[in-house]
Amino acid sequence: MTEQMRSGSNLERVLRAGHFAVTAEIDPPDSANPDDILTAVKHLAGHCDAINATDGSGAHCHMSSVAISTLLHQQGFDPILQVSCRDRNRIAIQGDVLGAAALGARNVLCLTGDDVTAGDHPQAKRVFDFDCMHLLRTLRIMRDKSMFLSGRKIINPPNIFLGAASNPFAMPFDWRPLRLAKKIEAGADFIQTQYCYDIPRLKEFMKRVVDMGLHEKAYILIGVGPIRSAKGAEFMRNNVPGVRIPDAVVERMRQVPKGKGNAKREGKKICIELIQQIKEIEGVSGVHIMAFRMDDLIPSIVEESGLGPRPRIPVEKPAETLPESINE
Repeated sequence: MTEQMRSGSNLERVLRAGHFAVTAEIDPPDSANPDDILTAVKHLAGHCDAINATDGSGAHCHMSSVAISTLLHQQGFDPILQVSCRDRNRIAIQGDVLGAAALGARNVLCLTGDDVTAGDHPQAKRVFDFDCMHLLRTLRIMRDKSMFLSGRKIINPPNIFLGAASNPFAMPFDWRPLRLAKKIEAGADFIQTQYCYDIPRLKEFMKRVVDMGLHEKAYILIGVGPIRSAKGAEFMRNNVPGVRIPDAVVERMRQVPKGKGNAKREGKKICIELIQQIKEIEGVSGVHIMAFRMDDLIPSIVEESGLGPRPRIPVEKPAETLPESINE
């Protein structure tokens, strides 16, 4: 990986220092009240290195990712701005990234985005001016070449740490490392994956990733999350694309004795066990915790899995320009 600091974000500093990183994701509010964000994240202080601000995930409308990123930054958190290609064209996306960087966002996760048919506005018009590959290349040009995609000069380019998503658990399995390689070539500095509940499949994916040397070109964070119940596990594997939950995991949740909080505790225990196994896999640089409507569990998951307290890394000023060529 390049020795030059891309953004100086906390997440980048933690990864470059060789620490096993922890990122988290909060449920975006259906609200215009900033206190709703602050309430959601205040318990995460000291338990994660960066927090994702989702961008209309699942094609549902929520508070914007730029606004959430700004609020997180103001409270001392390191935001990961998610940018979906579904809703905005290249003019709006480039402007949003410049604005978000000016407001403190130093990490950007580039996503193609779920189709509108997956959400509650199926009549919405799709944009998809870009896909994630074009978005990565565009933001890399903005950062490294100090210019918009049109060729017009940017006076002060955004210092940003570029991320992309990967799904090792969706078929065809052999194609997944190849697609990951394309995203890294396009400009991804870090990767966050879909939920992992299938360790053998992850090991096969990571073996191929290591054989291809991709772990030396980008930092790979594996998605994890607690399971609320057996029904919740069945719903996820039947309705969330690319989520593979083995029968043994679902059966384990079914065997949980009835009682208040028992299923939630067992789901958290499974998450902790997965993290402990993931930490031992070659090429993995961290975990991304997605605790849908269970954000309160994140601190104890981090502590009980041996990932706390999170490191404090001195700030290093990013390089003003990066001379490497851009592969169009």
